[in-house]
Amino acid sequence: MAYAALLSLTQTLEQILHSRRQSWVFHEERQIKSLHEKLRFLLSFLEDSSHKKTETITCLEGRIRDATYEAEDIIESQMSKQILSESACCGVISCFWEIIAALQIMIPVFHNYERCIEFMLHNFKEKYEDLQKVIEYIGSISEEVGKMKGMDDIEGSSKSSSSNKRAMVGSDDDLMQIKDPLTRPPSKLKSISIVGIEGIEEVVKMKDRNDVEDLQPMNLLPATSSKSASTNKSAMVGFDDDLLQVKERLIGPSSKLKIISIVGMGGIGKTTLAGNVYNDAYIVHHFYIRAWTTVSQKYDVHALLARLLNSMTDLSHELHLKETEELKKKLYQTLKGNRYLIVMDDVWDINAWEEFQMLFPDDNNGSRIILTTRLSDVAVYANSSSPIHRLNFLSLDQSWNLLCQKVFGEECCPPELEEIGKRIAEKCKGLALALVVISGLLRKAKNTRAYWEYVAENVKSAITRNYDDFMEILSWSYDHLPYHLRACFLYMGVFPEDHVIHVSHLIKLWVAEGFLKPITSKSLEEVGKEYLKDLIDRNLILVRDRSFSNEIKTCSIHDLMRDLCTRKAQEEKFLHVLNQEFESSPEIIKNQRHLSIHRRMQYDVADINDSTVRSLLYFTNQQLSSILCFQLLRVLDACNITFNEFPIEIVKLVSLRYIALIYTGKSMLPASISKLCNLQTLIVFRRPWTDERRILYLPSEILKMPRLRHLLFEQGFLPYASGAQNGNLQTLSGLIDFRCAKEVLQIIPNLKTLGITYYYDSPTVWSFYCLENLVHLHQFCLRYCHSLKCIPYQIGEITTLQVIVLYGCGSSAVTSANLIRQEQEDLGNYGLQVHVYSKENGRKGSGGISFRKMYKSDLLDPENIASLRGYSPAVQRILAARKRVSGKS
Repeated sequence: MAYAALLSLTQTLEQILHSRRQSWVFHEERQIKSLHEKLRFLLSFLEDSSHKKTETITCLEGRIRDATYEAEDIIESQMSKQILSESACCGVISCFWEIIAALQIMIPVFHNYERCIEFMLHNFKEKYEDLQKVIEYIGSISEEVGKMKGMDDIEGSSKSSSSNKRAMVGSDDDLMQIKDPLTRPPSKLKSISIVGIEGIEEVVKMKDRNDVEDLQPMNLLPATSSKSASTNKSAMVGFDDDLLQVKERLIGPSSKLKIISIVGMGGIGKTTLAGNVYNDAYIVHHFYIRAWTTVSQKYDVHALLARLLNSMTDLSHELHLKETEELKKKLYQTLKGNRYLIVMDDVWDINAWEEFQMLFPDDNNGSRIILTTRLSDVAVYANSSSPIHRLNFLSLDQSWNLLCQKVFGEECCPPELEEIGKRIAEKCKGLALALVVISGLLRKAKNTRAYWEYVAENVKSAITRNYDDFMEILSWSYDHLPYHLRACFLYMGVFPEDHVIHVSHLIKLWVAEGFLKPITSKSLEEVGKEYLKDLIDRNLILVRDRSFSNEIKTCSIHDLMRDLCTRKAQEEKFLHVLNQEFESSPEIIKNQRHLSIHRRMQYDVADINDSTVRSLLYFTNQQLSSILCFQLLRVLDACNITFNEFPIEIVKLVSLRYIALIYTGKSMLPASISKLCNLQTLIVFRRPWTDERRILYLPSEILKMPRLRHLLFEQGFLPYASGAQNGNLQTLSGLIDFRCAKEVLQIIPNLKTLGITYYYDSPTVWSFYCLENLVHLHQFCLRYCHSLKCIPYQIGEITTLQVIVLYGCGSSAVTSANLIRQEQEDLGNYGLQVHVYSKENGRKGSGGISFRKMYKSDLLDPENIASLRGYSPAVQRILAARKRVSGKS
């Protein structure tokens, strides 16, 4: 987690440098600037993906991480003390008098005033010296990195100048594969049934090969130039439809060269599908030449060319002697004029495709290329005009069928094992690799009910602990991640298994944790959405639900991929999940930056007393006695705990950026919450035990908190406020009877989401709420406004308005919304959408009631226009035009 640590501390230092009053704590601004420069240099080094991932680099990353964590702890500890000191001093500016005032609290502990001053100055000096040592150590690391970069530049230049002249020297592993008789085309094409999954050969090496004897390593697949037939002895279990779809695309009517990309999560069966297609009898007959090569993360162009040619020619003994350019020419000439099928398996890099795409001639003879990858962007880059074939997880029935076939072959499962077996299959969550591995365990053992029950209770551990290479196969996806995505991915481990994650919640947490690198033209939330999309495109995160505008609402992560997250995260001193009483103790948790609590523990988490903890996320209702021991806490997500009163002690945790909690006590949120000057997200729900309304009365100071980005309540009452602008606030949700005075909205000019509920006794009260001022907002999120007759026509004049959503509103409000949309369309703006939902029936169509249909129907018949006279001038202009057109004016 070196990159995440560097990014976090860099942003903290920039905050200090932009706020001069905070820099006095560290004696010298020059010290902070020096550290900032070193951190930015190391960030740049990690962002440069050209350096190879070696053991030396991995060790270096660990040193960078630990040193950066240490520096961050010292600096944030001092910042926290200073903020608390300033608060105790009631705004006294002089730093000398700030120290004196803060010491007054400690005077009773000491015998005299001089000893207090001496203690404080000694403490400052000690912290300064500690920080200086860390800076010097980081400086020495920077020097090492500088030397590495210099060596890389020299080596890169040398390789570049000789790349076209080199022969294949020193690639012993690749050479052995070329010479291996298994890779040569057999004299007669053998029938091969491939029902395994990619990477399974790694698993086979560890255990009894008889367990998976019908699984063939894909890089050893025989390929041939013959037209001889081949037959599959068994269908591809679980992927029959996929098999048919890919075959249809291979033999389709188009004569142009086509690329079929098969995309999916690691272990899902991409290579299996490609292999079954490759060896299908009709496909063997259809193509004159077939060739297969496995690219992988680390590839050698010369070796890949040699493998392809070796499967098509009898020149294996000569290939390793030829130069790369000769091999490229030979490959092109061999394929020219022939209808060929090439499989490029396990492609990780766009550059790998670029190396080969010009070598595949398009002779309008129906040639095809199959490309398998975990990365959607690679598939799109290879052929953006053709749809990607996304391989989905197996259904429960498909999983059970595959498990049965692997364990029992042609025999039937004993009736007494069927119910247990289905539970085992279900816990594999549709991942073919997991099913094959677990079936290998079951097939070796005696088919007793007791053993199957044991496996059913321990599916995940049975897979991951018995087959370390299983996790290695999944971890390739993590190893290929760019540094800026790694923390975001590992953070997925904080959520419990099968947890449905709301994207808005996830991104708020990423922002608070400091994982996102700011981009000038975008908000951090927009950056977070891009990071999420990238992880989804890499098939690491799964989309669960989308909104009407096709934005991702919820997501999740496969259980086994989540297990990878928690393992990697703990190794990186990044995250520890407390989910079993026997496996966690304060000693194990020490030095972890983030804690996620999933089960009730035998001890109080506060007993850890570790200042390095930055996050506490609760997914259990275990009470927390005190959190003051976590002085540097940034995130407190405790919505699964119900506090009796608002935990007022959290206002002393001045590093907090994210708070989410529920309490039952007093209805007034304390004004001291505004002391949390770093707070970005505040989510507070009040749930009284009695029938008392859940109203939460908010202090007016809350809108003045400088870094606040999101405020979410259930029924929050916010009194009239005025003051300086808060340009960061984006979400203000769950308010009741909010007065949209122009002066109030001017405080929060960049608000994107506003959720309000109104309670009223008389229609005359609406003027008090100044709803016409909503035109100053960017979006407009209307719910359950049963008595709303018309939406102000000025709403349509908001240049950034994209959507109007109506929940449970009357038909006249729906009509006015559609009229606003129609007016915008008449002006050439076709971007505004209207979506209508009812409380009972859910959404009524993607665009509400079409105005053009209404225009032609009786709903807007000119004879009935009298009933619509209360509408805005914009509505009336459209209706008047309708009357003129119809000739009924």
